[in-house]
Formats: sequence, C-alpha cells, structure tokens
Amino acid sequence: MDMGRESRWEKDAMTVEIGFALVTAAVLAALVFGVLLVPALLVGVDEPAGKALLGAGAVLAGLAAVWRVVRVLVRFDRARRQGR
Repeated sequence: MDMGRESRWEKDAMTVEIGFALVTAAVLAALVFGVLLVPALLVGVDEPAGKALLGAGAVLAGLAAVWRVVRVLVRFDRARRQGR
C-alpha cells in the first residue's frame, strides 16, 4: 500500500461516519425546530410572534445541523489521526 493512501476500510469508515453525522444532524434539527414549533402553534402561526418563532426555529435548526456535522467529522478525523 502507498503511503498517504487510505485503505478500503478507512474509506468505508468515513462513509459510515458521514452518514451518521447527517442522520443525527437531521434528528437534532427536527428536535430544535419542534421545540420552537410548539409555542408558535400555541401563539398562532399567522401572528407576528408565531412567524418569528418559526423563523428562529428554522435558523437555529440549520445552525444546529451544521454544528453537529462539523463536530462529528472533526472528532472522527482527530481519532483517525491518532490511530484509533
């Protein structure tokens, strides 16, 4: 094997880790959005406060998803570089 090249199991491990990061990011985003959706439904989605809650929920859900993907992949890369 050439130095600097990844083995097949390393490529498979990265694929699994990317899938894990995306699935958990989607779940986290749904939870974050759901937390702000409930009060928006109670206030009324057509009200300005309800619209603000939905907008904030969408933004926070997106940020949470990106944060989760980055966190999982950085942790995986750090462990891979340490040889774990």
